[in-house]
Amino acid sequence: MSSSSSQRFDGIASNYATSEVHCSSPTLARLHELVPCVQSVCDVASGAGHTGLGFAGIASRIVAVDPSPNMLVQVRQLASKRNVDVETVEAYAESIPLPTSTFDLVVCRLAAHHFSDLPKAMSEMTRIVKPGGYVAVIDMEGDDDIELDALNHEIEVLHDPTHVRSYNAKHWQELFAANGLHVEACENRCREIPDGLTIKRWCELGDSGAEAFQTIQDRLATVPSEWLSQLEITIDADGSFRIPVRTLLILGKKSVEAEG
Repeated sequence: MSSSSSQRFDGIASNYATSEVHCSSPTLARLHELVPCVQSVCDVASGAGHTGLGFAGIASRIVAVDPSPNMLVQVRQLASKRNVDVETVEAYAESIPLPTSTFDLVVCRLAAHHFSDLPKAMSEMTRIVKPGGYVAVIDMEGDDDIELDALNHEIEVLHDPTHVRSYNAKHWQELFAANGLHVEACENRCREIPDGLTIKRWCELGDSGAEAFQTIQDRLATVPSEWLSQLEITIDADGSFRIPVRTLLILGKKSVEAEG
């Protein structure tokens, strides 16, 4: 994640504390099904901390790592409201100042598409997980089709100029394998918002601005209907577009033979 990205999120941290996209989702529920019992969790690029704090009452140690000081303020405030103990660490995912082989679960949700050096971030997340522990990523999903992927990328950058890239399942599987993580689950075409989120609300959450909102609306209006269908973008009666916030969930297990 770049410094410009960190600064941007510092200014909109309060949006993420109440964001319906970040508070809960089917992928979060699915993660708990896949990893029902862990003692320690590190939430990397935590934002307001919803993912890590979701393990309250399950894990005895929860650590939130984020480069944005204001995001970490939101983590602590949310934890206080829920009467949950949490540790916060101000750091980028590419350089996490925590000991090797520390956590049962290292999770990163809706953030990896901002990372300036994703391989380095994956290396760090793998480093701090214990042998036999899990690394989980839930992130915006790229598309296998080149044209659809280009359109998806275009509207993502309009929504948030600090967006770097959303990746498809094949890329994530290769990245996990390169880090010695055995893929236990890889589920794509997930929907963070099952009924969809209006482009207007999406832009409000990201503080994209009125110009970006209108540009996205206008761009989608030029797209063939079959493209919209494949990206699961729908149109409301008033002509506004609605996106599913399509994501991928991938879970990998670190070999018990792995050295710290």
